[in-house]
Amino acid sequence: MNNILVTNDDGINSPGIQKLFQQMKKLGNAYIVAPDRERSAVSHALTMHRPLKVEKLGKNIYSINGTPTDCVAIGISKILPEKPSLVVSGINKGANLGDDITYSGTVSAAIESTILGIPAFAISLVTKEKKTKFSYDAPAKIALLIAKYILDNSLPYDTFLNVNVPDIPYKQIKGIKLTRQGKRIYDNSIHETYSPHGEKYFWIGGGNPYWEHGEDTDIQAIEKNYVSVTPLHLDFTNYDALKFLKERFDLKLK
Repeated sequence: MNNILVTNDDGINSPGIQKLFQQMKKLGNAYIVAPDRERSAVSHALTMHRPLKVEKLGKNIYSINGTPTDCVAIGISKILPEKPSLVVSGINKGANLGDDITYSGTVSAAIESTILGIPAFAISLVTKEKKTKFSYDAPAKIALLIAKYILDNSLPYDTFLNVNVPDIPYKQIKGIKLTRQGKRIYDNSIHETYSPHGEKYFWIGGGNPYWEHGEDTDIQAIEKNYVSVTPLHLDFTNYDALKFLKERFDLKLK
């Protein structure tokens, strides 16, 4: 029977991870190993300056006072009884589209799994602004479909999937599209603020997102009410640029 590791960056008490856990239990022995609190935007950080504590909270449910990457590394090597067949990260409250993936703890958990040679995907709910209540039913159903596919077919070497689901009822989703990573940047996301003593501080967050529009991007798929599935890989080499520079790059040591 498959062992499946479930993690996230929203923390062990997130309703998204609980929905995901219930779905993954349909496919095998599912385990939650997740941060003890929210660890959003920590990217691929590993905790190396202090020891980490694991707490067992229930059957196959563990929390760690660390990052999503810590959870995957420790979950695979020390908590699960054997190497998992799949690692699933999410369901994240909020999009991981375009350049968001470089900051995302959710996506980085899938990266760590891929580094360790285990198929993985990250899944996020593209929440709408000013909403306070969210339904994770649609992304949970999508996660089950994606997980079944990976368990049956695996994934290409060094590749994981970044899945984003529009925040609409399941029956209103038009379908699933394979997409490429788009470009999304936040304008005015650095804010100045002052203490009561007049000391200046900076607050990072918010801002107005804007993106480059293009065919077959993850952002375009979400705008049109499709699920976006973007295959990502660990090799960051720009092979077109490498070829270009090899023909022109002539710097010499003096």
